[in-house]
Amino acid sequence: MLDANAQIPGPERAAILLMSLGEAEAAEVLKHMGAKDVQKVGQAMAALSNVSRERATQVMEHFVSEMESQTSLGVGADDYVRRVLVGALGEDKASGLIDRILLGRNSKGLEALKWMETRAVADLVRNEHPQIVAIVLAYLDPDQAAEVLALLPERMRSDVLMRIARLDGIQPAALRELDEIMERQFSGGGNLKQSSVGGIKVAANILNLMDSTVEQGIIAKIGEADADLSTRIQELMFVFDDLGDVDDKGIQALLREVSTETLGMALKGAEARVKDKFTKNMSKRAAEMLLEDMEAKGPARVSDVEAAQKEILAVARRLAESGAIVLGGKGEELI
Repeated sequence: MLDANAQIPGPERAAILLMSLGEAEAAEVLKHMGAKDVQKVGQAMAALSNVSRERATQVMEHFVSEMESQTSLGVGADDYVRRVLVGALGEDKASGLIDRILLGRNSKGLEALKWMETRAVADLVRNEHPQIVAIVLAYLDPDQAAEVLALLPERMRSDVLMRIARLDGIQPAALRELDEIMERQFSGGGNLKQSSVGGIKVAANILNLMDSTVEQGIIAKIGEADADLSTRIQELMFVFDDLGDVDDKGIQALLREVSTETLGMALKGAEARVKDKFTKNMSKRAAEMLLEDMEAKGPARVSDVEAAQKEILAVARRLAESGAIVLGGKGEELI
C-alpha cells in the first residue's frame, strides 16, 4: 500500500493529512511552514474532492512509516502518532482512525478484509455461497459493506441482505472456519474478537449507506420474498428527514462537523421542518447566508442531493456511536 503513495504528489499527501486533522490543527501546522510550501499545500487542499477512504488510509500509513524510519528521539512512532491524533481530534474521533492506521497493518484473516480496497473484497467473495458473503459483509463496517454489496451482481444483493438480516450471531468455531477460508485466499490468520455479527440492524445500516436507487430495488425484492422482514428493516432505517427529531444540542454538534456547502445541497431535498431545525440552530446571519446560497445556486440534481444527505447521515451515525448525539425515532434502534 505504501508504494501507491509514490503516485500521490507530496502536496496532495500533505493536504489529505492536514484536512484529516481539522481546521485548527491544520492551521497550527501551516504556521511552521514557509510561504511557498503553504501556497503549494493550500492549492492542493483547495483542489481536493471526493478523497476515498483507501487513499486517505494510504497517506496516513505512509506518514506512520516515515515516522518509524526517521524518529531518533527514543519515542515509539506508534505512541507518538496516537498522542498526536488524540490531541488533535479527541479520543472519540481519533479512536477509529488510530485502529485503522496502527492495528490494520498486522490484521489478517477476516479482519484484513477491512483494509482491502472495496473492489478487491467484492472480487474475493462474489463466487462464494451467499451465506458466506452475508457473514463477511456483516463483519465489515457498514459503509464498506454497502460499497461491496453495490459491486456484487444485482441478482445476489437482496438475497445477501436478507441473510444478513436473519443472522442471529454465529458460533466462534464457524467464524474461525470462515477466517481460515479467507486466510487461504490471500495470507495470514486473525484473532476474531466477536461472534455476534449480522441482524436486522446491520442490514438497515448497510442499506442506509447505499445509493437510493439501489436501496429501493433491494427493499422491493426483499418485500417480494418476505414482506415482514422488509418492513422490519425499513423501520430501523434512519433517513435524512428523521434528523428533524434530533434535539437542538445534537443538531448543533452535527453542524460543527458538516460543511455549509454539503448542508445546503442536502437541505434542497428536505422537509420544511428539517430545514427549520437546522437554520434555527445557526446564527441569524449564518442561516441567512445559507438560504441565500441555496437560492442562488438554483435547482440541483437528485443524485447530488441524495449524496449530500448520505454524507450527513454518515456523520450523524458516527456522532451517535460516540455518544455525542442521540438519533431520535427509528434511528435510536441503530445506536
